[in-house]
Amino acid sequence: MQIHPGIYLSGYKMRPERNWEMKIRYWKDILILIIVSLSVISCAPPNVQSQEAKPQTEIKQESAAYEIESRHVNIWSDGTRLSGDLWYPKALKAGDNLPAVILCHGWGGVRSHLNKAYAPLFAKAGYVVLTFDYRGWADSGSRLVVRGTMPSPDNNGMVTVRAQAIRELVDPFDQTEDIINCIDFISGEPGVDPKRIGLWGTSFGGGHVVYVAAHDKRIRCIVSQVPSMDGAWAAVWPDGNAYRRSIQRARGEIDPVPQGVNKIGQLTGSAYLSKIAKYRPVEFADQLKIPILIIVAENEELMNNKDHGQKVYNIVKDNVASKYEVFAGTHFEIYGKGRMQSIKMAIEWFDKHL
Repeated sequence: MQIHPGIYLSGYKMRPERNWEMKIRYWKDILILIIVSLSVISCAPPNVQSQEAKPQTEIKQESAAYEIESRHVNIWSDGTRLSGDLWYPKALKAGDNLPAVILCHGWGGVRSHLNKAYAPLFAKAGYVVLTFDYRGWADSGSRLVVRGTMPSPDNNGMVTVRAQAIRELVDPFDQTEDIINCIDFISGEPGVDPKRIGLWGTSFGGGHVVYVAAHDKRIRCIVSQVPSMDGAWAAVWPDGNAYRRSIQRARGEIDPVPQGVNKIGQLTGSAYLSKIAKYRPVEFADQLKIPILIIVAENEELMNNKDHGQKVYNIVKDNVASKYEVFAGTHFEIYGKGRMQSIKMAIEWFDKHL
C-alpha cells in the first residue's frame, strides 16, 4: 500500500494489473521529483556568491588604482622652510590638471604618519597629495628667537646671532599660515588644477581646515575629522592665567615663546595657550561657501562634539553641501580601527565635490 509517493507498506498483495499501474505511477512520480529538484537548484538565490561580492568589488577597485610615487619637497612659509612630501599618480604630467588634497595633521602630529597611513590611499584614488610638517616639527625648519642684543646688520643685511630654535610649539595661527603657504605651493605644481584644491584635517587640524577655508577662497572642498573647533578652553586651563602670562611675556618677565611648558596630558608639544584661547574656527563657520564633511567620534574623549564638530555642522547645514558622520569609537581609535572607514568617506566626498 502506498502511504506517500515512493513509500510503500511491505507485505500487501495486489492484482498484477494494479501492480503495473502502481509501477508506472511510481516512476512518473520519481521523474517529476527529479525535474522539480533541478528547477529549485537552478533558481535558488546565490547566497555564497552574494556574500563574496563585496570582497570581489574591493579587489577590482584595488587593481584599478593608480600606480603612485612620491618625492620630497620644501615649502617656504613666512621665512621658514617646511618639509613636505608630494604623492601623485605615476603617470602624472604637466597639463593633466588633477585635483589636489593637502593633509593637515593635528596636535603633535607629523607627516611620517600621514605618509604611511593616509597619503598613498588618496594618491591611489587619483589625487595629488601634499603632506607637510608644521614649522618647528619633525624635520621642518624652526622659527628663531634671538637671545641677547641684536647686532647691526652688515651691508648685505646679514648678522651673526645666538638664537633659540622654537620647537614643537602648538601655535594655531602659525600652523594655519603654514597651510595657506602649502596652498600656494600646490597651486604652482605642474599637473595640478589650482581650481580643485581640497583640505583634509584631523583633530586640531580639523579646525584648521575650517579656519583656512573661511579665509582662503581657493579651497574647493574640505573634510574635517574629529575636529577641535573652539580654543576658548585655553583661557582657563590650567589655572586661568593664560592672558596674565601674555602680559608677562610682552614685558619680558618670562620666556618670549613657550618652550617645554603647558603640556597637556600625553599630547606632544608646548601649547601657546594665549593664542589658542583666541583661536575659534567655529566663529568663521558661517563664512564657508564650500562643501564640508565632518566626521566625529561617538565616544570622543577630548571634547564635547556639541561644542565642536556638531556645532559647526548646525551652522553650515542649511548654507552649503554638508554631511555629518559619526564614527563608532573614540578620538584616537579613528586612526586605528576607523582609519579605512574614514578614508573611504573622505575620498567619496572629494570625488563628489572636488
